[in-house]
Amino acid sequence: MGNNSIRYSLIVVLLIALAFSFSSEKKGDFDFYTIEEVGPKQLELIVEASGSIEAISAVEIKSKASGEILYLGAEVGDFIQKGDVLARIDQRTPSNALSQAQADLDVAKVRLGNADSQLKRGIELHKSKSISDKAFEDIQEQHATAKAQQVRAEVFLENAKIALDDTLVRSPIKGTVIFRPVEMGQVITSPTAAVGGGTLLMTMADLNQVRVRAVVDEIDVGKISLDQEVTLRVSAFRDKKFTGTVSKVEPRGLDVQNVTTFPVLIEIENKENLLLLGMNTEVEIEILNEKASLAVPSGSLRTRKDISFVAALVGVSNEDIKDFLSTRPEDEGFTKFVVIKDTNKGPALTWVKVGSTDFQNVEVLDGLSVGDKVYVLPSEGLVRSQEEFGERLKERARR
Repeated sequence: MGNNSIRYSLIVVLLIALAFSFSSEKKGDFDFYTIEEVGPKQLELIVEASGSIEAISAVEIKSKASGEILYLGAEVGDFIQKGDVLARIDQRTPSNALSQAQADLDVAKVRLGNADSQLKRGIELHKSKSISDKAFEDIQEQHATAKAQQVRAEVFLENAKIALDDTLVRSPIKGTVIFRPVEMGQVITSPTAAVGGGTLLMTMADLNQVRVRAVVDEIDVGKISLDQEVTLRVSAFRDKKFTGTVSKVEPRGLDVQNVTTFPVLIEIENKENLLLLGMNTEVEIEILNEKASLAVPSGSLRTRKDISFVAALVGVSNEDIKDFLSTRPEDEGFTKFVVIKDTNKGPALTWVKVGSTDFQNVEVLDGLSVGDKVYVLPSEGLVRSQEEFGERLKERARR
């Protein structure tokens, strides 16, 4: 875990008011600290998020043909193989257009044949000076026009064949129909110049693998890595755990009521088709699971701002506190914090270097040894609140 992550995590830890109910030492009439032994601890931290199931990729099936829908081959939820017929549109108009295009091509071929004969004859006559240059140019122009008309007729015929083919819509993929906005008998209009590429008939998706778009707080998103394993639960199968992997952390955050979150995409195998699109999910992303050879409770870490108050509570003299704080180690407040160590001569202040944290315990990299004991205390604010509460109780008892 990087220094920035450590810094932010520990700042959060130290800002949390820890409610203690301890039994070893007392100040006044309430317990306010414990002494904990330093040793190895298992650090575990899980980020929780929520999201919903969605298709990884969806294909829109559109028709470029216009006319009445005579047949629909699938309903929402049906599994379709690639190449299956999904819809058939009334073929009468495109079929007539094809017949007309074929007839126009036949006429164009005859005209081009006549123009070819005229051109050959014109060439001979022009060589023998039997016709003028102007008459020969007219013959050449007529031939070029006939040739262009045949090419145009061939294009029209090809387009007519495509239009007829468009009346039969086949599935381009293997998948499940997830949306169908049309019904059999409905008349659709699909202009050839339609920007959207035709009329939407169905939407299909491969549901053997789906994904969750989970929303993760910006504080936690930096701890998530690609291909990281994730555990998911859905309300429909509360006793079943699903596993997935992080495929993407979207780079743009979402700001809602001054709370910034980032979408994290998680891909999940769905061979049993138990996960349905739109299902709400609870996501658990394990960002820390390691054995720290040396760790202390988070409540034992103090900063320069509050060490004077809590150290005085356990008997550290003001002079010792002042001498200790006269030095300012590198990375203080980032990876260096103060702990109150229990020694044979009484409580003593010492600097420790810390590493990973699960917010309950913090890994110690330097400054303590196995078997050392440290004081675990609440914040200054909590201690003062407890004192005030105790005074109020005493005052009420005296009445």
